[in-house]
Amino acid sequence: MCFLICFSLICPSSFGNVQDKWYPEIHHHCPNVPIVLVGTQVHLRDDSTTNDRLQRNKQSPITFVQGKAMSEKIGAVKYAECSALTHQGIKTVFDEAIRAVISPKPKPKQKRRCSVM
Repeated sequence: MCFLICFSLICPSSFGNVQDKWYPEIHHHCPNVPIVLVGTQVHLRDDSTTNDRLQRNKQSPITFVQGKAMSEKIGAVKYAECSALTHQGIKTVFDEAIRAVISPKPKPKQKRRCSVM
């Protein structure tokens, strides 16, 4: 099993929901299931009309660096971006999900602390 947490690259509130809503829900119910974080609508990130609309609201599209940082923050096994409209990155998203299930990365073991009294 693997979870794909998807957010829109042109909707900052969608990006915020990754950390505030979706990751906590998954982590609570399925803490050991791998997650692939997916930024969608990549074709609109450089679209002038979309950028104008975002700028009017004092917002900007989510960058690759921001998406990658979020994936590291939530412990996702991979970060990918895609567009259902242009098909850019779609195969990569599903390949990474398959890879996460077939060859899961081992979780680092927590070090035990020794208390001397």
